Amino acid sequence: MKQSRGSLYLLDTNTVAYVLNGRSKAARRRLKGVGVDDRVAISAITEAEIRYGLEKKPEAARWKQAVEDFLAAVEILPWDSDAARAYGAMRAAMSAHGKTLSAMDLLIAAHAAAVDATLVTSDKAFRFAKGVRECVNWATDV
Repeated sequence: MKQSRGSLYLLDTNTVAYVLNGRSKAARRRLKGVGVDDRVAISAITEAEIRYGLEKKPEAARWKQAVEDFLAAVEILPWDSDAARAYGAMRAAMSAHGKTLSAMDLLIAAHAAAVDATLVTSDKAFRFAKGVRECVNWATDV
């Protein structure tokens, strides 16, 4: 499979939630404006967090359909051995400097580093995740 020459954007869980629930019109606009050579993806870790949220609200059928439609339209990257290597290095480096991220955020950051993606997040804590190419905030209106 031939890789595109554009950017790879890895959306974190909060960004996906802002897009799906309509809280951030800016993030929705930015997502719709992604170039044809660019890729938008989420980590399988983000998918897990989203599915957990759905399980907590089984009565939210409309929300579930929106999530399923989104997941069908976006590339979901498997969390693999390369991500595990990046995680080990990132966690050790952050620990050595007294910095931390939540467990799931650290997994997502490591995944972004492993696939050389731009991490799309509004969470400023990700700036401590060494090895991530770049962090950008599409949800500038939140």
